[in-house]
Amino acid sequence: MRNGQRIAVIGGVCAAVVSVVGFGAFSLLGGDGAGDGTGSVANAADGEPGDAEPTVETGPPTAEEVLETSGAFLTAWADGDVATAAGLTDDPDAARAVLEALPTGAAVDALTLAPGTPEGADVPFGVEAVIAYEEEDPAELAYDSELTVVRDTETGEAVVDWEPTVVHPGLTEGGTIETGPVSELPPVEVLDKNGAELTAEEFPGLAPVLTELRERYGEQAGGSTGAEVRLVDAEGATVTQLVELSEPSAGQVPTTIDPALQRAAEAAVADSERASVVAVQPSTGAIQAIANAPADGFDIALEGSYAPGSTFKIVTASLLIDRGLASANEAHPCPKYFEHGGWRFQNLDEFEIENGTFADSFAASCNTAFISQAPELADDDLGNHARDVFGLGLDWQVGATSMDGAVPTQSDAQMAASLIGQGGVRMNPLTMASVSATVKNGSFLQPYLVPADFDDRQLAQAPGSLSAEAAAELRGLMNRTALSGTAAAAMSGIGGDIGAKTGSAEVDGQEKPNAWFTAYRNDLAVAAVVPDSGHGGEFAGPIVAEVLRAAP
Repeated sequence: MRNGQRIAVIGGVCAAVVSVVGFGAFSLLGGDGAGDGTGSVANAADGEPGDAEPTVETGPPTAEEVLETSGAFLTAWADGDVATAAGLTDDPDAARAVLEALPTGAAVDALTLAPGTPEGADVPFGVEAVIAYEEEDPAELAYDSELTVVRDTETGEAVVDWEPTVVHPGLTEGGTIETGPVSELPPVEVLDKNGAELTAEEFPGLAPVLTELRERYGEQAGGSTGAEVRLVDAEGATVTQLVELSEPSAGQVPTTIDPALQRAAEAAVADSERASVVAVQPSTGAIQAIANAPADGFDIALEGSYAPGSTFKIVTASLLIDRGLASANEAHPCPKYFEHGGWRFQNLDEFEIENGTFADSFAASCNTAFISQAPELADDDLGNHARDVFGLGLDWQVGATSMDGAVPTQSDAQMAASLIGQGGVRMNPLTMASVSATVKNGSFLQPYLVPADFDDRQLAQAPGSLSAEAAAELRGLMNRTALSGTAAAAMSGIGGDIGAKTGSAEVDGQEKPNAWFTAYRNDLAVAAVVPDSGHGGEFAGPIVAEVLRAAP
């Protein structure tokens, strides 16, 4: 029996059913009730009682036997006397199995069985049942059925020819009648931030997320599964609905998706074989757009786990500024090479910046400017700072499945590689959009898709935050990168308060790097990754810029 369902036994086989229209075997006969519901036995034609062995009655049942047997069967069935009803059939075991398979928690509150005029051995009868199921309004189920009285070949008694169709004409072997929900889960509407429904037809990029939200919040969304009385087969599958007690009603799950930005995000990745983008509102943490290409593939946007490359230098820059190891306008080394932990690191095309500042190195995405500070740091400094200030690696409660960043403690060359977003560092567009949002806002606000008060989730909180001075310095670094650094081409023509950072993450065995780009404009932060494509500014930058331009 499905959870929460009750069986409606038409005819009242359950003791809980309130009975019947007040007829019994005798009243059905219309006379003084001769007979006890069994077939008659004849003695030898010429003898006194006991003179000969009795013979078994043969031939079709008489009209009186038809009335008597059908009446006794219907009365016992309606009274819930399963043993007696089954004993009045030619297959007591099968009849009893069918009747007893129906649970005692029946939804039949009142029952009327009205026998019609027999046609030979066939007795039609009408069933009228009042169904009272849980909180549903009572409903009436009415239908006609029929039984046939035959003579048992062994005993000679008149009995009901047992078939499941006696209970209902549509009932099949092993099946039953049950009352329960129309659907296993209530239908769920997922809403955008304005309260309009989000559908996979209009927003195919959200299809996997919408499916997850319906499953995750089906019970909390306030919808109803509806209720029905139905015939089911031996496998429990619905054969037909007999009565609909109520239609399913949709529950609603609110989200923070902005439909205009969602359209822009889906359009931005539409021409890519593989690409993902996420948009987050820095002042609230609200996720306003999620898109993946292909739309029906793995959700890299929220669940991906990729080395973020130089976009992660935002976090490393914050650490260096916090430790006094770098300052935007102070001199900072950017040599062609720097060796740490037995590994020689270099910049793209082996460039170097002579007599440059840290701002110069950040805008040009100089690897060695960051790695050169590795000797001054403990192995766990980067991971601790990423967690305590940017919330990376905490248990985010987004409202949907997410990978919330990983910055493991490493040593030697791997620690140095982590400073430029390689090594064991793993991010996705959601976490890197959050990094930009944290810089723009000045403190970490956990991104969320479903408002926390909908299900009383506790959003993750970082134990620390950027100082006002550090936040301003990071915004200045990102602004310069957007205006004249590696992100300038993609951010060209975008006005407002802007900042950006590019990234190109090398992957072993992959011909081209994964392209990354993260940026903010006013109160919107966006990040994108295009795997196996090339430089972040060229391949991921235009995706981010297209979404930023769609914001008011």
